[in-house]
Amino acid sequence: MSRIAARFAALKAEGRGALIPFLEAYDPDPATSMAILRGMPAAGADLIEIGVPFTDPMADGPIIQLAGQRGLKAGATLAGTLAMVRDFRAEDDATPVILMGYLNPILSYGADRFVTDAAASGVDGLIVVDMPPEEAEVLAPAAMAAGMDIIRLVAPTTDDARLPLVLNASSGFVYYVAITGITGTRSADPEALRAAIPRIRAHTDLPIAIGFGVRTPEQAGFAAKVADGAVVASALIDTLAKSLDEQGRAKPDSVRQVLDQVRELAAAVRG
Repeated sequence: MSRIAARFAALKAEGRGALIPFLEAYDPDPATSMAILRGMPAAGADLIEIGVPFTDPMADGPIIQLAGQRGLKAGATLAGTLAMVRDFRAEDDATPVILMGYLNPILSYGADRFVTDAAASGVDGLIVVDMPPEEAEVLAPAAMAAGMDIIRLVAPTTDDARLPLVLNASSGFVYYVAITGITGTRSADPEALRAAIPRIRAHTDLPIAIGFGVRTPEQAGFAAKVADGAVVASALIDTLAKSLDEQGRAKPDSVRQVLDQVRELAAAVRG
């Protein structure tokens, strides 16, 4: 059983959903992002999503776009992100780690080489935003053969005709995009989520996590209750960004501020 499947099974046995916080690799520098990554499990993260900085992140709103720019300025690469996961795995062999990013850096790295290195580094799942099921042959079969899950995005605009195609190509969990649009621009509508999640469950037994509109502890708690998990990204990145000094450098309490927010989100999810 994969780490992702094992973690969701354990949480189901506990009768609660998952908290899946997000960080951008190398934002605002390698040491700070590594400290946040290492601190997340103890703060209450059940799974962790790491963003791979990219110059053209089409699904991301201004907050994560700026985080990616800070990461790239600090020297972020796909190889550097994998090194972060390897360092994390030296201390934590249980918490599932998912990389979220775009196909171009993977193709530049070399798809087969990437799959080999990502699996060896301890990556459990991949969210490749701009890789639809129809064009996934370049990466998905090799990744799944190496034991990594391909996690698909399902949007409010994914109709009943397309939904089975997307879900049949998914593993690990299903990522439900709670809003129509880019990350961090508005909050999810609770009533819309109540209607959407049963429609997805009718087509899959995979856990469902809700993101792209979950910012507050209350929203995270609701998402983890109506589905199986809550992904919080822009709110955490915003906290980090506001903690930086005028030159964009981390202050002594930057890591603590982010991890304190993770603790608040975790308490709401567990509540």
